[in-house]
Amino acid sequence: MTYDEFNSFCATLPATSHVVQWGGSHVWKVGEKVFAIGGWNDGKEAFTFKVSDVAFEILKEERGLRPAPYLASRGMKWIQRYDDAVLDDQDLKRYLRESYRIVSLGLSKKRRRALGLNQPEDDGDR
Repeated sequence: MTYDEFNSFCATLPATSHVVQWGGSHVWKVGEKVFAIGGWNDGKEAFTFKVSDVAFEILKEERGLRPAPYLASRGMKWIQRYDDAVLDDQDLKRYLRESYRIVSLGLSKKRRRALGLNQPEDDGDR
């Protein structure tokens, strides 16, 4: 996946924003919270995303993946794909979607509603 492909994919997810920061990285946010980063690998393409606790334990041992620099060292469950040896682009897109979901569910219900991200479990909280 190229950064253009990464940016195009992330742009398809609802209520997202893009900023270039942290040394030229492509940072994608939902509700002002980061869910995906393209960059952070000494000029080589790399993609960073948030995962569940279980996925973190599994993925951190796979070839071409590692605990994300800076984030994982602070106890956060983020993985970086720096090589597509195991995780191909289709799988990467699934993990990016899941990262988006995890981060958006961490937003307040009020914020999700404001962004048009009502989740099924919010139906009784109107």
